[in-house]
Amino acid sequence: MKAKAAVLYAVGEPWKIEEIEINDPGPGEVLVKLTASGLCHSDEHLVTGDMPSALPIIGGHEGAGEIIAVGPNVNGLEVGDHVVFGFIPSCGRCHWCAIGKTNLCDSGATIISGDGTFNTHDAQGNGLAKMCGIGTFATHVNAKWESCIKVDNDIPLQQAALVGCGVTTGWGSAVYAGEVKPGDTVVVIGAGGIGSNAIQGAKMAGAKNIVAVDPVEFKREKAMEFGATHTVSSMAEAFPLLQQITRGVMADKAIYTVGVAEGQDMATVMSLISKGGRMVITAVAPMARMDVNLNLFELTIFQKEVRGALFGGGSPRADIPKLLSMYQAGQLKLDELITKTYTLEQVNEGYQDMRDGKNIRGVIVY
Repeated sequence: MKAKAAVLYAVGEPWKIEEIEINDPGPGEVLVKLTASGLCHSDEHLVTGDMPSALPIIGGHEGAGEIIAVGPNVNGLEVGDHVVFGFIPSCGRCHWCAIGKTNLCDSGATIISGDGTFNTHDAQGNGLAKMCGIGTFATHVNAKWESCIKVDNDIPLQQAALVGCGVTTGWGSAVYAGEVKPGDTVVVIGAGGIGSNAIQGAKMAGAKNIVAVDPVEFKREKAMEFGATHTVSSMAEAFPLLQQITRGVMADKAIYTVGVAEGQDMATVMSLISKGGRMVITAVAPMARMDVNLNLFELTIFQKEVRGALFGGGSPRADIPKLLSMYQAGQLKLDELITKTYTLEQVNEGYQDMRDGKNIRGVIVY
């Protein structure tokens, strides 16, 4: 079938809106009509080249829609089901799935580079890779069942799309990777789409103080809506504030959720946490970068911890429905995350707004 998609043909170029041709779903595949897709910073990493990928590629990995066709050998999904895409597929069979770490599923090994096969092509017949094997910057997606999480049909898909990446990644960075506990002091560096949800997670986990750090005033104001108790514009400003509110102990947890991770920031992040404190690195750095500025003496002598977080350490198949049920119960803010909606044709405008700090989360609505 024919559809429309935003395709990246070369690093540094804008997204191009193209007519595409999608194969009928094969074994283990489902065809989904998209309702919405979030504009996540991870797709910007494809444009900048920080995250090398197969090209050309359809962007987007944070989406939701309705299944309109099902291929052979698909169990548990049928036409009419509403699904949220988990950007990390979960096969349920590999070592990591077997031990409960489905966010590290071996099926995720090719979500950026691709596996060399294509079920989607452009008008010239070129095979198109898909971001995270999904490619939600498209009106329709032919995806593997491992990437589809069935959700209740009464949940609004525009909001549900965000739980496929940004919400769960941020929330889990506080609750799972950060293991925030009641009474903790938490500092969140970067209050965009991921950081706002780290703030929500820290609040739900019972943190006493939540300090949001962001240079953009609009994001600092929104951070207070999501549960921040204090806001500052820089880590330099956060240091004396944390000294004051903790009587010199400093933060129990620091969660680093900026747009692009920088090795030179690590020593500063570490200075914000207490003895025995933990820094959670959720932000993505350019893939080839190896330099990290870190005081190893401080790491050992003060028994501090550094932990990476993919999908916040959560489980796509378990946590996406759980967080959506919390939204339905009024415990999780999703509506407030959507700053502005765009058409597919406005995808480049949406990313410019993200670069300019105008959005917590922009969303393409089909």
